[in-house]
Amino acid sequence: MSHQTTPASEGRFADLGRVHLLGIGGVGVSGVARILQDQGVAISGSDAKDLPVMRELAAGGARITVGYAAEHVGEDVTTVIASSIAGPGNPEHDAAVERGLRVLHRSEGLALAMAGHRVLAVAGTHGKTTTSSMAAMAFSSAGWDPTFAVGAAVAGLGTNAQAGRGEWFIAEADESDGTLVNYPSTIAVVTTVEADHLDHYGTEEAVHQVFRDFAAGLPAAADGGALVACLDDDGAAALAAWVRVHTAARVLTYGSAERDGVRPDLLVSDLTVEPGESGVGQRARFTLADGTSAEVRLLVPGRHNALNAAAVALAAVEAGMAFEDAVRGLEAFRGTARRFEFRGAGRGVRVFDDYAHHPTEVAAAVSAARAVADGHRVHVLFQPHLFSRTREFAAEFASALSEADVVRVLPVYAAREQPMEGVDSSLIASGLTTADPADRAVAEDRAAAVAQLARGAADGDVILTMGAGDVTAHGADLVAALADDAGTASSPAS
Repeated sequence: MSHQTTPASEGRFADLGRVHLLGIGGVGVSGVARILQDQGVAISGSDAKDLPVMRELAAGGARITVGYAAEHVGEDVTTVIASSIAGPGNPEHDAAVERGLRVLHRSEGLALAMAGHRVLAVAGTHGKTTTSSMAAMAFSSAGWDPTFAVGAAVAGLGTNAQAGRGEWFIAEADESDGTLVNYPSTIAVVTTVEADHLDHYGTEEAVHQVFRDFAAGLPAAADGGALVACLDDDGAAALAAWVRVHTAARVLTYGSAERDGVRPDLLVSDLTVEPGESGVGQRARFTLADGTSAEVRLLVPGRHNALNAAAVALAAVEAGMAFEDAVRGLEAFRGTARRFEFRGAGRGVRVFDDYAHHPTEVAAAVSAARAVADGHRVHVLFQPHLFSRTREFAAEFASALSEADVVRVLPVYAAREQPMEGVDSSLIASGLTTADPADRAVAEDRAAAVAQLARGAADGDVILTMGAGDVTAHGADLVAALADDAGTASSPAS
């Protein structure tokens, strides 16, 4: 199978005119903007805040404004692409509707940019950013020059989105608002399916249904359509079984063991923690159904990341890539922003930051920290994200966090929600069962919590900041506090 084509980017978007993007500073919309700009489309855009990516886009010729006002939608604009938070009521959105312009959601804009490509879409309630980023690295390392749009900047590629000249488009397919069904996928990877975003879906069954709808859009196997699903995950395994019965797509699975007598098409075995960048890494063996096998050395920790890499290897082989080329690309992957990202060290204590904001993700991040700490203590500064999620999963958060040695829980990061009566961080903190009661508490005073964690950590320990809100800022604070204690500290940039 040929992996290289030259999509006719010069002609595909000739009818778009100028595209105006609302929320252009966000990772999703900015990714669409980068790709359209790389393809020669004239773009403009607005955001409420002045963010670095907006200056990068402006340097490439985009017309950028800070703040929202109807006059920002220029007379030469014919298409508007809007983020989920820039809908009706946003003055630019309303002006575009009043003028009769084509108004698309961010996911529809990304689907538009996929024209002329074969699409590898990575979905799942957890792991999709890392897995799609791994795919971008693997395909790029193999010389396939993919177009990609993922949820975080990929180390080694320097961006979260760019237009390539190859036939493949790699996309992170977000299920949070159901828009993943908009993507015309050729191969779909599904890492996990379980209850999340219940503020949108209402029930766990509705979450499972949107993944079935997503998979139902795959082409038949004869046309290259395939689902790659994790056999270790109950929801993804159930989806694979459903797709086998209800669609004509090919179904491939990966995992660490048989399930109901079925061996995965790619078996992950012999996981071993070993030194890597920042002291983080692991080794695993990947074995295909035909017996082809390779030892894979990954620079990112955790069993979940070994499985994410397996998903990419299997999808890449299905796309026509040589197994050894896929493995080589995965071994070059150094991580993404806010996915167990090394923030620095001092006094022999390493500080990492992770975006985990669901109990399953929290458990995986704490497990990875345990492996990295190698018998030393794990300290966590956790920030719950959304009142609704805190209410639904307080007990599960407490259980996952209790696997750490020391836990401080920040106040809930509200994001798009209003406070809910009776819902706060104490719902999680009260359920913690760390060995010493003094090692678990709500941290109303952030500065005090940072100081306590730094002071209590010893040589070899790991401190993990975790959550989808602004807790990430405290990684630098912790490194600085460790430096104050010891007189020296190191960071990734130093």
